Amino acid sequence: MDHEFLADIDDEYEKLVIQLNPPRVSVDNTSSRQATLVQVSCSVGSANRQGSLLEVVQVLTDLNLTITRAYISSDGEWFMDVFHVVDQSGNKIYDGEVIDRIQKSLAARASISQSSRRSVGIQASSEHTSIELVGRDRPGLLSEIFAVLSDLKCNIVAAEVWTHNLRMASVIYITDEESGGPIENSDRLANIKRLLRYILVGDRDKRSAKTAISVGVTHTQRRLHQMLYADRDYDRGDTAGEDRSKLVVNVENCTEKDYSMVNMRCDDRPKLLFDTVCTLTDMEYVVFHATVIVEGPEAYQEYYIRHVDGSPISSEGERQRLVLCLEAAIRRRNAEGVRLELCCEDRVGLLSDVTRIFRENGLSVTQAEVTTRGSQAVNVFYVTDSSGNPVHSRMIEAVRNEIGQAILQVKDEMHAKASAEESGRFSLGGLFRSRSEKLLHNLGLKRSSS
Repeated sequence: MDHEFLADIDDEYEKLVIQLNPPRVSVDNTSSRQATLVQVSCSVGSANRQGSLLEVVQVLTDLNLTITRAYISSDGEWFMDVFHVVDQSGNKIYDGEVIDRIQKSLAARASISQSSRRSVGIQASSEHTSIELVGRDRPGLLSEIFAVLSDLKCNIVAAEVWTHNLRMASVIYITDEESGGPIENSDRLANIKRLLRYILVGDRDKRSAKTAISVGVTHTQRRLHQMLYADRDYDRGDTAGEDRSKLVVNVENCTEKDYSMVNMRCDDRPKLLFDTVCTLTDMEYVVFHATVIVEGPEAYQEYYIRHVDGSPISSEGERQRLVLCLEAAIRRRNAEGVRLELCCEDRVGLLSDVTRIFRENGLSVTQAEVTTRGSQAVNVFYVTDSSGNPVHSRMIEAVRNEIGQAILQVKDEMHAKASAEESGRFSLGGLFRSRSEKLLHNLGLKRSSS
């Protein structure tokens, strides 16, 4: 009998079993004084599919919950995951609406991940066109990308940009300036892709610059991890000057249990667990047992894993590669520079103007998150100087004077204090005056003085 036909029968049978025995989700506010306990469990065959843990962690992360402890046990015919979570203020979750969302989202996600062979984190959408860019990072690159999109009558409704080891990855969601819908014309999309690749390639990245365009949306942060992993950012950089004592990753085989054991210690930060589980999943490892503990400023994570084929790590080269990839996953989101928050009425070309002002004042964007809430643009930028060094407060104030101090806020205690002492005049003119240049890849071009 055809093997594909038999596989389809097995898959349908498994779906039926899961429908009869759906994953159980409970939210407990009595067992711990410090955190709310979220437990996800199931006792059906083939419970531990690759990606099931990532689905659960992704839901909790997307609900803006902080995971302070986690205990994962998933083997054979059952699994049980327990997460200690708090809100962004460090408090337990008492809001009934939030608890209901946790239960419904986790039950739905767990069922999908156990009954579907599709890759996780994919969400169809007909509202936007998504653009994926990977290339060599350099000062002013983001300014040029946003300027080209503005010139092509594209409205940026959301974007996320990461830089790591001199590489840049971004996922940008755009709509047509006139219709407000996704851009679907093949000729227009081809032109957008061609011009963006021209910007990315520059003079030094003719081989590794990549652009991709699609109508739809994926889980943005997971996709950024995947893009940088495929770009091999983990073995491009020189980390000799970094303080490696704050980040320790060890991988060894546990021969008596036929697992590979991963131990990590690093500074704690939001979404750390998502980043590490995402990387293990994309490298095709399955987590069978895990313990995650946050103590003060440090986080400790321990995983017992096997490859999807059931084998532990089999070579020193594979072990070293896993160590490098986990270190890269942790460092990618470690934002460097001063945090600037922009909040104002959204308009076409806003990001092009703002990043142009950054570039003209010697600021380089190391990380960015662009969102639109109703008619408001709510954007976060991390900036350094063009050499990657800390920014002097006078440079920040010059940018704020040009954009508007009420619009651009400094979310950095040291710089905020210095800025208060050196506060300048308030001006909106620089933000709303029309551009007299077309920003292309040539960084030598300067805007003509009016």
